[in-house]
Amino acid sequence: MMPMTTFTSNGEVPAPWARALVTGGAGFLGSHLCARLLDSGVEVDCLDDLSTGRAENVAPPAGRAGLRFLECDIADPACTDALTGPYDLVVHLAGPGCPADRPVGPVEVLDTASLGTRHALAVAGRDGARFLLASSPPAHGDPRPPGGDDPVGPHSACTEAARFAEALVAAHAGHGSDAGIVRLYGAYGPRMRTDDGRTVSALLRQALAGEPVTVTGDGSAPHSLCYVDDTVDGMLLVAASRSVRPVDVGCAEETTELELARRVIELAGTGAPLTFVDGTSGAPPGRPHTGFAQELFGWVPRVSREEGLRRTVAWFRRPPPAPAPAVAGPGGERLP
Repeated sequence: MMPMTTFTSNGEVPAPWARALVTGGAGFLGSHLCARLLDSGVEVDCLDDLSTGRAENVAPPAGRAGLRFLECDIADPACTDALTGPYDLVVHLAGPGCPADRPVGPVEVLDTASLGTRHALAVAGRDGARFLLASSPPAHGDPRPPGGDDPVGPHSACTEAARFAEALVAAHAGHGSDAGIVRLYGAYGPRMRTDDGRTVSALLRQALAGEPVTVTGDGSAPHSLCYVDDTVDGMLLVAASRSVRPVDVGCAEETTELELARRVIELAGTGAPLTFVDGTSGAPPGRPHTGFAQELFGWVPRVSREEGLRRTVAWFRRPPPAPAPAVAGPGGERLP
């Protein structure tokens, strides 16, 4: 069994890296990962083109030493010129995390998975850094992903993009690169976008606004949810290993859409009504197989669904934060 490294949110255990690059670092997961790395004493270059990420996600730790924000598209070849490094770790989170999270077009999605992943791999290869691709369940599908095997189906761009990115990373690993893949299921928590198209996000948005909370069909569709802190723990454990085998990170215990909707309504406390509508649920494809993560790294989710939902609702109900002061990076990049 590989030696297990434990990372804590308060930084009690130092990470085995001096400097990391996180693409998509202003997104929901990316911003939490950047904060955790900073807590562990790692300098972080946070790269994001802000097409789906938000500058305010990075603003809270922006005044901390060790963080540099770069507003750039990793699919742009010129972007790599700003990534001077040297890095010990490159985590590639750029790109939409689910089919509905697509304010950009399918060409941009495919470019991020192809050109963007190539560029991120090249930066890691240049510095001899550990590379970790954060992939989404539609890349492998259990059962078959949305659109099946149809490369021109309605969700094909996101599905094929994730498949290609995984294949590219696996090919590099097969030729000696220190590259791995982590497949993330159902991450949720503070800073998530309520307009990202996922069921849990929609339920939270509706319940907190006091709007009718819509459940598709009879509400029996299963959902696997994993609180963001546990997701980041899993990512860092895979990153600290030399595993090249894809590792699922998520909660194997599922809940139904109806059960989730009822609990969200109770926690929101707005008296939002529950309604049923025809349609297909946005449930992720299949249940994560977490035995490998548990056996190899000792990883198991520690935050219960109840506690995670409480924390998430509390975050969304907080008073609006005061505007953050402008922060400039070495290249003149600024955060509002």
